Amino acid sequence: MADQYAVIGNPVAHSKSPLIHAAFARQTGQDLVYTRLLAPKDAFVATANAFRERGGRGLNVTLPFKGEAFRYATVLSAGARAAQAVNTLKFDGNTVFGDNTDGAGLVNDLLHNLGFALAGQRVLLLGSGGAARGVIEPLLQQKPAQFVLANRTPDKARQLAEDFRGAIEARSYDALADGQFDLVINATSASLAGELPPLPPGVFAHGALAYDMMYGRNETPFLAFARDQGAGQLADGLGMLVEQAAVSFFIWRGIRPDSAPVLQLLRQPQDA
Repeated sequence: MADQYAVIGNPVAHSKSPLIHAAFARQTGQDLVYTRLLAPKDAFVATANAFRERGGRGLNVTLPFKGEAFRYATVLSAGARAAQAVNTLKFDGNTVFGDNTDGAGLVNDLLHNLGFALAGQRVLLLGSGGAARGVIEPLLQQKPAQFVLANRTPDKARQLAEDFRGAIEARSYDALADGQFDLVINATSASLAGELPPLPPGVFAHGALAYDMMYGRNETPFLAFARDQGAGQLADGLGMLVEQAAVSFFIWRGIRPDSAPVLQLLRQPQDA
């Protein structure tokens, strides 16, 4: 019987993870089945336990359960502890290993798919929620020259910055007007609502990369704004999705799949 994996969330019907992991399995010759698992918003633990009892080997975790998955794990990676959230669970007997592969996925997309070297760059990260927290430590490990965190509520940004030992600077959006950045990452939920974070003009340095963690058929308001502001490169979060999935696959199976052909598959019009 094939090993069982799933993505758990609410909603989860839109998830591309089954397509991604099926492609990884074919590529690497792994015998597994990967499905979607819709959990009631008040029943993450019960749903995860039932999946384990059916022989489930691991879960990807999406909204709104990454915090609950962090508390559910019995062993945490350093990345999960830094993010205070888990998006990958591996089940081994009574042990539940929890990791957060979002940051590694983002960095791998930037370095390998987009050819953007982070070392020595000026980085601006928008948002102070879980999406932002989950990528800070891996970004810092690449040794940017400057790392600024901006949020609508400056106090929230300052609180998050303090958790990273002063390695990042917190600012309000208004306080960004006197700076320029080589990489601007939108980790807010504004794109989901078709909105633009309140960025002042002039924040994109010449040739800057604008990166939106959201992805979809149409260009997000953030990327449209970046284009108008002269950003040299635009990217959505589809590459991050594939790359974080590749790290999850490695955690589960001990084999690192080639993400490039899977990302190419997802970029095709019928899968956009």
